[in-house]
Amino acid sequence: MARWKKISLQKSARRQYPDEFKEEAVQLFWRGTRHVRLLIGWAFQTSTFCIAGSRSSWRKVVRWQALWKRRARISKPICGVSNVRGTSLKNVMIVFWNQPGWLGGGRAEFGLSFDDCRVARQYAVRLTPTTFHPRNPAMNSDRPVSAANDVSRRGFVKTAAATTALAAAHVSAASATGINRGQDRVVVGIMGLSRGLDLGRTFAATPGVEVKYLCETDTNRLASAVKAMEKLVDNPIVATGDFREILEDPEVDALVCAAPNHWHAPAAILACQAGKHCYVEKPCSHNPWEGEMVVAAARKFKKCVQMGSQRRSAEKIVEAIGLIHEGRIGNVHYSRSWYANIRGPIGESTPAPVPPHVDYELWQGPAPRQPFTSNRLPYNWHWVWHYGNGELGNNGIHSLDLSRWGLDVDYPSRVVSSGGRYFFDDAQETADTHVVSFEFEGRKQIVWEGLSCNRLGPDGTGFGVSFHGDKGSIKLDSWGYSIFDQKGKEQEKVEGVRADADHIANFVEAIRADDPTMLNAEIEIGHKSTLLCHLGNIAHRTGDSLKCNPANGHIIGNTAAEKLWKREYEPGWEPNIS
Repeated sequence: MARWKKISLQKSARRQYPDEFKEEAVQLFWRGTRHVRLLIGWAFQTSTFCIAGSRSSWRKVVRWQALWKRRARISKPICGVSNVRGTSLKNVMIVFWNQPGWLGGGRAEFGLSFDDCRVARQYAVRLTPTTFHPRNPAMNSDRPVSAANDVSRRGFVKTAAATTALAAAHVSAASATGINRGQDRVVVGIMGLSRGLDLGRTFAATPGVEVKYLCETDTNRLASAVKAMEKLVDNPIVATGDFREILEDPEVDALVCAAPNHWHAPAAILACQAGKHCYVEKPCSHNPWEGEMVVAAARKFKKCVQMGSQRRSAEKIVEAIGLIHEGRIGNVHYSRSWYANIRGPIGESTPAPVPPHVDYELWQGPAPRQPFTSNRLPYNWHWVWHYGNGELGNNGIHSLDLSRWGLDVDYPSRVVSSGGRYFFDDAQETADTHVVSFEFEGRKQIVWEGLSCNRLGPDGTGFGVSFHGDKGSIKLDSWGYSIFDQKGKEQEKVEGVRADADHIANFVEAIRADDPTMLNAEIEIGHKSTLLCHLGNIAHRTGDSLKCNPANGHIIGNTAAEKLWKREYEPGWEPNIS
């Protein structure tokens, strides 16, 4: 009879981490077996955690997670051990906090006590569940009766150990037949250490991945990031201000580009030319021409290029899109998406000396040179056309990608935009209030609304996507979805969990297989969604309704708009894939 089996341990069990890591939910996909043991949850005063499972959905799991995150210490056990027979347990959620003590779950042949939930993300454990009958010990022939019967708090701790908790969140997307196969090492370098530091932590927590380089043009930020990353990895971190050092290293498999938008496509193209794969943050390009070029580079050099639209790897989002495509809400002609936030003024762009810790020359890179100003770094470049793409390209890309996916459309035939910078009179060039309409062949339409200075979105939330059919509607939130009937009455609500780790695991698995077709957000998908943002911004900047070629998205019959298809480049930096 099968037993729990440990396959690898990669980290020391005890480490100290910064406060921001103290609370985290870890997700495990447990591949189906005929008989499984389902541990529904315990919480001890010394170690607050929950192991929860659901036969068909994540709804119960997420409710438990939300409840327990409000109460970081619970002195009594919530519930004991139950058994599921003749079912395939696919989803297990593990939720725990930074309280010292034992974390338990399942029949284990080893155990660990550790202080920080982050440690669990450094382990890879293959689970081979055994048939287990907690209330009929005689049926557990390979297990001492006393252990099977002991579901007291102390007994649970002894027998549970750390197997389930250490089951490596990131095995979820890759599965035992993917990322664990062979445990081949993948070496990455991270470029840009704002969003890039978060990505670096997730890459470092992915089994078999080594973060070798951190790259940043701000030496203060670089030093801080290296200090943080060294607490998470065993290998030495190479710090650099020039990402080209990453591309020159033959050990590196992939570049992770999280630099400002004007760097995304040029860096990804250079990575492909250097024989590297690339994980590029959204939007995948600063302008439409760049998007086409990075797709061409990925094809020519046969590299895995994934855009950071992580909802493409979110289980419940994928499930919802599948329901739409299967006809759950009938024929769907319309999708509405939105993003809302509260951002203040950015002030005036006053010329200023370049700070000594900033390599402004390399920060600008492919963008034609402009004087340094006091208000653009580190974040407000988003709102200046020379470097950024406004809220539409910054966060609208996430919801527009889902709208396009759900409607199953590629390129629009008509784009109309309205809005402006209404709330403040300052140096921001992009809109803070923006509505864009995209029409597609087949009588389909997407409308996106962006509010940068008011957080009340269409349904009272800051992010969402809705699909409207002739038999009902489906609304996506950040990670889950709801189903409504034709009258707008909610029929079902399904919660989901973040998928950053799954998206990165998918990228790593594709690298190991050297197969770009495995990517959930392959660069052509990313380009088609990013192009919607570019066309919306071009329509806004020209004030024109754009007619587009539905075969490729190119603008038709508008000279002023066509001039914005491509930017001017600093001499020597224009992308070239010849």
